[in-house]
Amino acid sequence: MKSKGMRTCLSVGIGALVLAIVFFAGAGVGYFVPQIFEPDTPVSGPIECPPCDQSVETPTDGDSTVVPTECPECPYIDPSGDTPAEYEELFAPFWETWDIVHEEYVDQPVDDLALMRGAIEGMLDALDDRHTSYMSPEEFQQANESLEGEYEGIGAWVDITGDYVEIISPMKGSPAAEAGLQPNDLVIGINGEDMTDVPGDLVLQRILGPAGTDVTLTIQRGEEVFDVTITRQNIIVPTADYEMLEDDIAYVALYNYGDKSTEQLREALQELLAQDPIGLIFDLRDNGGGYLNTAIEVVSEFIGDGVVMYEQYGDGETYAYEAISGGLATDIPLVVLVNEGTASASEITAGAIQDLDRGPLVGMTTYGKGSVQTWVALEDDAGGVRVTIARWLTPDGRQISEVGLEPEYIVEMTEEDYEAGRDPQLDKAIEVLKDLVQ
Repeated sequence: MKSKGMRTCLSVGIGALVLAIVFFAGAGVGYFVPQIFEPDTPVSGPIECPPCDQSVETPTDGDSTVVPTECPECPYIDPSGDTPAEYEELFAPFWETWDIVHEEYVDQPVDDLALMRGAIEGMLDALDDRHTSYMSPEEFQQANESLEGEYEGIGAWVDITGDYVEIISPMKGSPAAEAGLQPNDLVIGINGEDMTDVPGDLVLQRILGPAGTDVTLTIQRGEEVFDVTITRQNIIVPTADYEMLEDDIAYVALYNYGDKSTEQLREALQELLAQDPIGLIFDLRDNGGGYLNTAIEVVSEFIGDGVVMYEQYGDGETYAYEAISGGLATDIPLVVLVNEGTASASEITAGAIQDLDRGPLVGMTTYGKGSVQTWVALEDDAGGVRVTIARWLTPDGRQISEVGLEPEYIVEMTEEDYEAGRDPQLDKAIEVLKDLVQ
């Protein structure tokens, strides 16, 4: 069963919301489009523009009917005349406020584009869902670049929906990793400026920047607060890494769930399995997630059949996603590594493997993101809207949102381990795998 969403990320009653977005965003050129003149209504002579009370000459066609017309005195235009009557009444206070701002606000002229974007942001904020948000054209492009391969910044997956931008995980070998950023670090300042009450998307804009430039982040880690200066680079988003470990153990790490993740994972598995390993360690640590369809493809490499996830919508409908046949590693003994940076799509994979007794989890409790978002691009490159459309459940019906997955084997990775280059979680996974194959 395919998702109701378009290009869905795992990062609700959507009909009315989409109508409202269309109402506000229009063609995305910076002005609003309420119904001003009724089309196909016989008239004679000028008519009055409701927002500004100006008399407007009415072009007519051969039947003397109103042709949708732009008022010369205000920025309103009705290109379609299809606004439902109930929305005219509902949004009357909005347009009254719009007029007050344009007529009374001290600093004129006001920025209509900023007002439009602010209106969309406010509407989505009212849903009280930190995973539903508006993205400007620049943010929408950058959000997709982080899954599609390349961008300029510090190289970290982040959550921008909380009070502060939170590091989900630094990318392997990135400036963020080399600077020592860790999962759950909070960015509370940038270049000496406090980021309290600054929207996460704007904070992200300040973190990103041209390669070769520096950015100083004030990081809160538990009770500790410190500054770290990072030189931005051109970031090639990693997808997969693999090798044969000692004792004929195969190891593959997956870093995101993007367009090419399944292809690269299959290539890794083909090469590893050709060497006849005794078992496989699948590393999902610091994997911040990605596309839903990729999550189903990835978990299907390890699970031969059966339900691997449920998707539950606000109307109560529940869709079951079953494993795709043809997986390469459905029989080999398996252990999965997870940690606090294992989020979203990677939790779908780990949750299914755990519930179906395909293999144990080793590491720390995962991030806990259990909702499904669709990223809808607004017309004319006006940005995009990320909307929560469903919640997902593991095969046993467990919700992971705000809870995460608890591994069978809890192993902490300390600051001292990072500094010394030790990996006790991997060491434990090797031990567990050897026990499985005995």
